Amino acid sequence: MNGRGRRRAPAGAGKVRLTRRGRILVWSAGVCAALVLGVAGVGAWVYQDLDGNIRGADVYDGLGGDRPVNLSPGSKNILVVGSDSRDGDNAQYGGDLTTMQSDTLMVVHVPADRKWATVVSFPRDSWVGIPACDKGDGTTSEPHHFKINQAFAIGGTGGGIAEAAACTIKTIEANTGLRIDHFVSLDFQGFKGMVDALDGVEVCPEGAIHDEKARLDLEAGCQTVRGEDALGYVRARYNVGNGSDTGRIGRQQEFMQALAEKAQSKLASPNALYGFLESATESLTTDKDLAGVRPLYGLASDLKGVPRDRLTFLTVPNYPREADVPADKANVMWQYPQAADLFAALAKDEEVDGERFRADAEDPVYASSVRVRVLNGTGVPGRAAAVAEKLRAAGFTVVGTGNAPETARTTTVGHPQGLGEEAEVLASRLPGVRAGQDTGAAAGVVTLVVGTDLDPEAIG
Repeated sequence: MNGRGRRRAPAGAGKVRLTRRGRILVWSAGVCAALVLGVAGVGAWVYQDLDGNIRGADVYDGLGGDRPVNLSPGSKNILVVGSDSRDGDNAQYGGDLTTMQSDTLMVVHVPADRKWATVVSFPRDSWVGIPACDKGDGTTSEPHHFKINQAFAIGGTGGGIAEAAACTIKTIEANTGLRIDHFVSLDFQGFKGMVDALDGVEVCPEGAIHDEKARLDLEAGCQTVRGEDALGYVRARYNVGNGSDTGRIGRQQEFMQALAEKAQSKLASPNALYGFLESATESLTTDKDLAGVRPLYGLASDLKGVPRDRLTFLTVPNYPREADVPADKANVMWQYPQAADLFAALAKDEEVDGERFRADAEDPVYASSVRVRVLNGTGVPGRAAAVAEKLRAAGFTVVGTGNAPETARTTTVGHPQGLGEEAEVLASRLPGVRAGQDTGAAAGVVTLVVGTDLDPEAIG
């Protein structure tokens, strides 16, 4: 424990992964394809052929009207999903799964002035609140907490990518406060096709990788991978490094950087260029406004002038949920207040200082280190006890319950001086609740006044 009574995270937990060289991720396949297309100046018939490959999905009907407001007109937030679909040629990758999966999830923030950009990766094991979603089969899911990539699967129950995308967008918006403007999905087969069109990509694993789930057997050392091995390399997780999803995110970033560098040298060949672009466009699904080579080229134009040292890649700061809930060894919690600071900065179109952000994320505050007093302001007997039970299940240390001096419509979190971060951690688990300093709060304790607006079942 440190001087503030916290337990430190295991090595590597909660740290932000950052690169200053502008690594190219899965999302950029479509953007890169459009940009290369414009530079290469291929014929009109090729343009039309490739343009017709890109599928458009009407995601907007499934989002409803209760969405975040874009606080910075002119900026764009693009949600990008690496789709782990089990349909068609992808059925060989895990036939036990009955619906679509999102293997990679990130948001690309393009600022209004186009002078910088930030890409935020979301670990797919992030434990978050998933709102009610249209499942695409005539039914609607119930709000609940689970790992974030389940949203894509829930929406895709009926096999429609529009509903899968809509549920994922709703989940991201609900948990970050960011308004998503566009959606891009790239599936497995397109990824393999792009790598094969380049005659493979070189990787240099420090140790041998044998991952049955990813169908991968690689020896240590530099080697060129293509096809199934390339796909397995970016999917591998459990037998590589510390087995975490954040570790896989780092490997994906490194692989896509190598793919981009190979593309720059290889795509002078017309055959390689067409094969690369055909694979990319055939595997892309976007929202209808972005569906087509021309709008994707416009997006690439927005990004191509961003200096490399102002293209920042981050992972939402996180730590193992096991620190709060010992029985859960599979998921991670977002780290607050750092995650909230990141989302707020992007919502306001403010550039994030990656070095400072990384330093701030080195010392996570676990729920177990937050001492909470719960006061019932609803007038409903037993509400404080019900909320306290939920908080204990989430890992918080509840030191007492009682009744508030008066009825409260709005739930509040108050803290004495010095416990601002602890209060933010508590507020992050209560939908729509903000923390504030309370000069009358007891020392060492965060006070939660439960208002009539809080549903105990929404606590995660």
